[in-house]
Amino acid sequence: MANINLHFKTNYAVSSKIEPFYKGGKVQVSKDEKYIFCTCGSRINVLEISTGKIVHSIEHDDQEDITSFALSWDDEMLVTASRALLLKQWDWRKVQCTRTWKAIHTVPIASMTFDCTSTLLATGGCDGTIKLWDVVKQYCTHNLKGSSGVVHLVEFHPDISRLQLFSSSLDCGIRLWDLHTSQCVCVLKSHYSAVTSLSFSLDGDTMISSGRDKICTVWDLKSRTAKRTVPVYEAVEGVVILPVKKDLSKIGVQNTDLHFITAGSKGLLRVWEASTARCVYSQALPPKLGPSSEDEDEEETEDDPRSLTYLLHLPESGRLATVTAEHNIVLYQLPALSTQQQFVGYSDQVLDVKFLGQNDSHIVVATNSCQLKVFELLTNTCQILYGHSDTVLSLDVFTKGFVFASCAKDRSVRVWHMDADSGRVRCVAYSSSHTNAVGSISCSRLKTSFIVSGSQDCTLKVWDLPADLTATDTDLHQLAARATEKAHDKDINSVAISPNDKLLASGSQDRTAKLWSLAGESTIELLGVFRGHRRGIWSLCFSPVDQVLATSSADGTSKLWTLQDFSCLKTFEGHDASVLKVVFVSRGTQLLSSGSDGLVKLWTIKTNECVKTLDAHQDKVWGLHASRKDDKMVTGSADSNITVWTDVTEIELAEEQAKQEDQILKQQELSNLLHEKKYLKALGLAISLDQPHTVLSVIKAIRQTEDSSELLEKTVLKLRVDQKESLLRFCGVWNTNARNCLDAQVVLKVLLTHVPPEELIQYQGARTVLEGLIPYTERHMQRIGRLLQASMFLNYMWQKMRVAGAPTSMRQDEEMDTAPLASEPVFMIDKEGGKGSGEDNHDKGDSGNDGDPNCSAEEEEEEEDDDDEQVSTTKKATTNGNHHLKSDVSTEEEDQEEQERYQMTVNAARSLPTFPQGSALTS
Repeated sequence: MANINLHFKTNYAVSSKIEPFYKGGKVQVSKDEKYIFCTCGSRINVLEISTGKIVHSIEHDDQEDITSFALSWDDEMLVTASRALLLKQWDWRKVQCTRTWKAIHTVPIASMTFDCTSTLLATGGCDGTIKLWDVVKQYCTHNLKGSSGVVHLVEFHPDISRLQLFSSSLDCGIRLWDLHTSQCVCVLKSHYSAVTSLSFSLDGDTMISSGRDKICTVWDLKSRTAKRTVPVYEAVEGVVILPVKKDLSKIGVQNTDLHFITAGSKGLLRVWEASTARCVYSQALPPKLGPSSEDEDEEETEDDPRSLTYLLHLPESGRLATVTAEHNIVLYQLPALSTQQQFVGYSDQVLDVKFLGQNDSHIVVATNSCQLKVFELLTNTCQILYGHSDTVLSLDVFTKGFVFASCAKDRSVRVWHMDADSGRVRCVAYSSSHTNAVGSISCSRLKTSFIVSGSQDCTLKVWDLPADLTATDTDLHQLAARATEKAHDKDINSVAISPNDKLLASGSQDRTAKLWSLAGESTIELLGVFRGHRRGIWSLCFSPVDQVLATSSADGTSKLWTLQDFSCLKTFEGHDASVLKVVFVSRGTQLLSSGSDGLVKLWTIKTNECVKTLDAHQDKVWGLHASRKDDKMVTGSADSNITVWTDVTEIELAEEQAKQEDQILKQQELSNLLHEKKYLKALGLAISLDQPHTVLSVIKAIRQTEDSSELLEKTVLKLRVDQKESLLRFCGVWNTNARNCLDAQVVLKVLLTHVPPEELIQYQGARTVLEGLIPYTERHMQRIGRLLQASMFLNYMWQKMRVAGAPTSMRQDEEMDTAPLASEPVFMIDKEGGKGSGEDNHDKGDSGNDGDPNCSAEEEEEEEDDDDEQVSTTKKATTNGNHHLKSDVSTEEEDQEEQERYQMTVNAARSLPTFPQGSALTS
């Protein structure tokens, strides 16, 4: 059985996470074009472009949202502004705040920028003022007033010798400020809506402004007049003047005249010729993929997820960066404007996730969006797939991992194919025959031949796929339903196909799961119903090896059902809320389940035991999928986090085995050191093992030697400070046990006597240990006190037993000796000689009989009379006329044992250490 358990999984560890890093706001690229800086609530996240990983996260201590930020041109300084009206200067590479000062603005800052020398910082506030700061000398240089409303745009002229600043506010004008005189030189008026961006030519004499009034204006900065107004027919959020000396013929630039590129509400990049106001190039929209996209209005809408909110130029690498309304960052390569990288800043709720590609190198994610996202796990780059017109609800992948299917609220079903070489994904087939949202989908297991969908219209549909899905033609295959069946009374939440493609299972909100046969050509035959859940069924899955079905429900349980008689075999309870997903792992011997409580649980089926609970999410875990090699799993949650887990069972077993081997070697080394009487090394080694019992054995070994006190004191004082800390902690453990309290007290005596209190109190956890030592030490003292009292009574009893035959008058004159009997003779009866074992020392040890020599003679005569009898008599002595003492003396061996026990008690009491006055413990 132990060997079988070795194959069971015991733990998963997080190998990578895809987290939200951008939730709207400003985006800036460093001048070396290696990092992207994004706002995410109260944090600034620094994304490394090459790896797609968040390398730094800068957050304000007050947890206030960051309203704006600016990175200096030399990439050294980062300045952030928050709602707390504070400006913070950061060394962002060390994530260290180097300076904080008040913004002076009476309301939060809306915009800020650095000049090209990284010396001057301009901040535009919601109070209509602009302030300039010398970040080197650390003072405010200018306070520019005159803007109306929020100053949402500030920009320095690239030629610093001109000392000009441009700003825009709610009045839609562009103000030009002369920083020599701190005056507004002029207001450039052309726009009738908010000005969104400015771009300057290389010579600094021409500027282009863009606005949400669907125009771009070309300005002559020498004459400060508008040269041309270019209607672009969309709300423009970003404009960039294209470089003149590069060959950009692929995007329609045929001459050296001024050309610029715009990004706006249509979600397209378009190139314009400034002299003719003509669009010379426009990006192609993604192709319309079936009926779901046919009815879309060509005019942009305010909530269009494709609309662009930022356009940034990366001149060194010849790239453009755009930011979409759905918080996706896309990098394009000039001159062809080909998509190079895509990063998803925020995924909202993750509804489903599946492994994809060769060796599970990618994952496909369905979020609370009409887009599908395919992530490459190595670089976190993403492909955004358009096709559905409403939220995608479910995904499933065919066995080989290159074809997958999706379904959505738009009543459509789509099949996608990923190219094995390039990794590009495209839609190859679709259908839209359901009358309501399609909530679940499942793919055939043996080959890519059919899919099954379950809808909120309570029907199941079986769709046959064409033989060749890899055709390169642009036409999509239109799928036709082979079979349709009214399956449930309520929404169908989940469908699953058996490993042999012959059976189908469906789970519904009507609290039942049903088993169907797929053998028919055009029909689905019902085989049985699984009843037992108290609430709707969210997920179900066939075992890969057994004729067993697993279901999970909103009643907080997962169940195993047999396919023979549809009875429940096992029930797994452990989640505090709905169980949203369940999958088999470890060749069908274990289950993984995820729930609304944000937990993922690993179950062993045979024992019904929850082996591990994994907690990495803060909200419902809708997505759960295991890799084909069964060595990884991926989870997706409503908290927008996607987590990839790796099975670390074998790693932990190897580490545990290595640890055990190391422990054995150290134990052997410890035994050798004790045998060689190298107590200092032995004690140090035992402390390094962090095992109190092992350290105790070394202390006991030292105490068994000659001059044990001196040797123990010498050994303990030679330890390092950290070793003394551990030893003090171990003393607290030993002191809780009466058997080991003496060893603990001896060590404590050494520490408390030789270590100064001010040094001892600095030990890690010393205060807690000492507070715990006091009550146990008091208890041990009380116990020893009771033993001493008992020993005194025992002393009195033994003395009275020795004078039991004396006259009454003589006994009344005796006084009880209450001193410990370390050297007192013990009364023993000798069966052979009939004489007490203390006879020779009777006159020395018994002060009560010194005045009456006849008492001892009378006792000897009585013993001689009974010499031939076996001694098992009871001697009675009366004290003060009322108390009777009875002693049963059976054999000499029992008396000897009693004497030894008494002697040990007395010695233990005498060896109890007394703490010096003023020590850390007594104080």
